[in-house]
Amino acid sequence: MTELFLAIELDGTGIHPASWRREDSRAEDLFTGGYWVDAITAAEKAGLDAVFLPDSFALQPGGHGVTRGVLDAIAISARVAAATRRIGLIPQAPVTHTEPFHLAKAIQSLDYASLGRAGWEVTVSQGAEQAAFFGRKQAQDPASLWREADEAIEVVTRLWDSWEDDAEIRDVPTGRFIDRDKLHYIDFTGEHFSVKGPSITPRSPQGQPIVAVRADDTAGSAVAARRADLIRIAAADLDSAHVQRNVLRTAIHTADRNPDAVQVLLDIDIHLADSAQAAQAELAQLDRWAPITTSGPAPRLRHIGTAASLRELLSAITDTGAADGVVLRPLAASAALQQLTAAPLLGTPPRVRIPTPGADPFPTLRTRLGLPRPTSRYAARNGAPA
Repeated sequence: MTELFLAIELDGTGIHPASWRREDSRAEDLFTGGYWVDAITAAEKAGLDAVFLPDSFALQPGGHGVTRGVLDAIAISARVAAATRRIGLIPQAPVTHTEPFHLAKAIQSLDYASLGRAGWEVTVSQGAEQAAFFGRKQAQDPASLWREADEAIEVVTRLWDSWEDDAEIRDVPTGRFIDRDKLHYIDFTGEHFSVKGPSITPRSPQGQPIVAVRADDTAGSAVAARRADLIRIAAADLDSAHVQRNVLRTAIHTADRNPDAVQVLLDIDIHLADSAQAAQAELAQLDRWAPITTSGPAPRLRHIGTAASLRELLSAITDTGAADGVVLRPLAASAALQQLTAAPLLGTPPRVRIPTPGADPFPTLRTRLGLPRPTSRYAARNGAPA
C-alpha cells in the first residue's frame, strides 16, 4: 500500500459533548449554511479527500448540556457542493424509515451538484423512539435492520443504473429528448420493498456514487462486505485494525468481490493543538466541562497531539497495512481544522498520498479512490439486471 485515503467526519462542533463551549466553536453558527461551507472548505484546503457528515432521526443524548439538533446531511452536502471543487461529500442517510427511491434520487442529485464527488454512508435507525417518530412499523433488531438495509442498497444501485449513460439524446429534429429503450424498469420485489422504476434522474457523473458502510457489528459487517466501496472500522490500536482489515478482505473475497476494489478506513478520534501539552490541557478542560463517555461496540484509536505527530501515526498506518485510509473524528472541529490547514497532512511523509503531477485537478470521488466508472448493469445485459 503506497497511499492513504484521508477523510474527516464533521459532527456539529465536534464529537466531544462539551466542544460547543470552546470560544472558537462557532456554536452560534451551527445551524447556518456558512458554518458548514467554512468547515468543509477548510477541510478541502487541508488536502483531505472526503468529508463524512453524520445524520440521524434521533436527537443527541445527554440532556441540556450537549448540542441538540441536526441539519439534514444531504442538504448540507448540496449547499457545500458549489463552494468546493475536490473534496468528496459523503452524507449519512438512514434507510430504515426512508424509501430507497427517494434516497437514490437525492444522492444522484448530489452527484450532479458536486460534479461527481458524492457518496452515501448507509445507516440504520435503531430503537423504539425513532420507530415511533414515523409510526409505520415496530422497532427492529439489528439483524432485521441490516437485512432491510441490504435490500435498500440493492434497490438504490439498480435505480442508479436504470438510465444508460447515453439515454439522453436531445434529438431536436425528431423531438426526442431521451431514447426510451435506454431506460429500464428495475422490477424489484423483495422482503421489504417492491419498486418498479426506473429512476426519474439521469445516470449521474460517477454512474454509481460511492457507498460506505460501517462494520460495527456482525450484521453490518456482512452488508459492508457485499455492498460497500468504503468500509469504516473502529479499533483500539493498529494491530487490532490490521486483524479487522484482513477479516473484511476475506469476507469481501467470499462475497465474490475484489478486495482491492474496497477500501477499509480506520476511525481516529483526534484533538490537535500547537503542542502535545496544549492538546492534553485543552482535552482536560473539555472533560471538566462534560466527561466524554465511550460508546459503540469497540474503542476507537485516539490521537491527542499535533498535526506533525498525527502525520507520524499516518505513516505507521501505511507501514503496517492496518488500513487503506483513515477517518479523522475531531473532538473539537474548529481547533482541528485550524491545525490541519496550517500544517496539511499531505505531502510531508513520503508514503502519504501526494497528488500526481498532471492529474485531473477536479477528479471524481471514484477517480480519487482509483475505482473505474461502472457500466449500467442493464446496458450490459440488454435490459436484464446482472
